[in-house]
Amino acid sequence: MSLKDKVAIALAAVADPAGGDVIASGRAAGIVVKDDGQAGLVLAIDGLDRTAAERLQAAVEVAVKRVPGITAARIILTADRTSAPASAARPAESTVPGIRKLVAVASGKGGVGKSTVAANLAFALARAGQAVGLLDADIHGPSVPTLLGITGRARIENDRLQPETRFGIKALSMGMMTDPNKAIVWRGPMASSALVQMVEQCDWGALDVLVIDLPPGTGDVQLTLAQKLKPDGAVIVSTPQDLALIDARRAVAMFNDVGVRVLGVVENMAGYCCPACGHVSDPFGRGGAEAEAATMGVPFLGRIPLQMAVRAAADAGQPVSGDSAAIFDEIAAGVIATTGL
Repeated sequence: MSLKDKVAIALAAVADPAGGDVIASGRAAGIVVKDDGQAGLVLAIDGLDRTAAERLQAAVEVAVKRVPGITAARIILTADRTSAPASAARPAESTVPGIRKLVAVASGKGGVGKSTVAANLAFALARAGQAVGLLDADIHGPSVPTLLGITGRARIENDRLQPETRFGIKALSMGMMTDPNKAIVWRGPMASSALVQMVEQCDWGALDVLVIDLPPGTGDVQLTLAQKLKPDGAVIVSTPQDLALIDARRAVAMFNDVGVRVLGVVENMAGYCCPACGHVSDPFGRGGAEAEAATMGVPFLGRIPLQMAVRAAADAGQPVSGDSAAIFDEIAAGVIATTGL
């Protein structure tokens, strides 16, 4: 029996305040156990007041840590935002035929590693058994072709764009349709129109989820996505320092204003371990994004340290592996639990 199965059995002994146990009710989900014994899971606290939620979290943590072989437990708390307007309620299927869920990956500013997070989130969702597509909506600065090792141009068959398949995911980017050595000089409405066309006029086939790598900021492309494509949620990427958090806060506010659920915040570039001496430093600070997520009342999905392996994999057009992949698997588990994939 795997450690993951043992954790599930242990959690089945934890009572759900609403009745039954937390496994049978689905309140505890997305269990991930790393090779070093660190366990992670998503715990929904819908319908619970603060005291009840804290007690349940403590009971779940104790149950997990008592499993032989488990070295640590990390609990991601999620809850539907009851303050969202009724018009923002999400259907079971997305607005695009054949695609169950649309998940946007966004950031308030550039340079925080958003595209690398989006690509590796897509890889992690595919490893979890989902049928995944990845759309590069950063029209002016497309990164997905490099991140996936795609060098060819997009094909058109039967008047529909054909995505490229890499590592089990289908991908499409404006970088597959333009000269990589030339700038795309388009005004906002043109970029917004291109986004919609790439989603609706691409032969995606049947997908569980389409991950959309948005450009940084809160402009026309983001508003078009929210109003016309109506994504099921958005993941916000930020580094720990205050300058990035200010813009991440704006991104969260924008999605709340347009009725798009914020699935959580990811803290990227969080800590660096020197490969020569093993010293750990925090060039961008630590914990800022997690604290900001708590302040804004949105889930904290995970922390990604500065690692040579992530940079090397991105430059080589490959998914990350090993410990780095396990971090993204945990983030993906949170997205799966919060979107109902």
